[in-house]
Amino acid sequence: MRGFVGNIEELTVSNSNFRQVLYTGHNLQLVIMAIAPGEEIGEEVHEDRDQFFRVESGEGEVQIDGLSTAVRAEDAIIVPAGARHNILNRGTTPLQLYTIYGPPEHVDGTVHRTKADAEAGHEHFDGRTTE
Repeated sequence: MRGFVGNIEELTVSNSNFRQVLYTGHNLQLVIMAIAPGEEIGEEVHEDRDQFFRVESGEGEVQIDGLSTAVRAEDAIIVPAGARHNILNRGTTPLQLYTIYGPPEHVDGTVHRTKADAEAGHEHFDGRTTE
């Protein structure tokens, strides 16, 4: 097995896709995201998975079960399974972050160029991993 090795900061800040799955294991999934100014991920709940976010660039807001907190570059966020959450871009530049789902959420290799693409084609993890 080769796993994943890469400069996550460079990969994240150079990403212009709303969502791009970089690696899918059996228990974890690595995804980079770029949220445009004024956009948001969209309120969601993952009943059976925890989620970690790291903001690499930009300014925004995270909402977890009704509590709003400002976030910016170098902030980390953990959303426990079952928590209603959303991340919003409150800045004037893309909010660039990466997230780790445990277990995976998306089909391996997924690329959504825009939020509209993500909303139109959101397919859940089908059990197939990167390797």
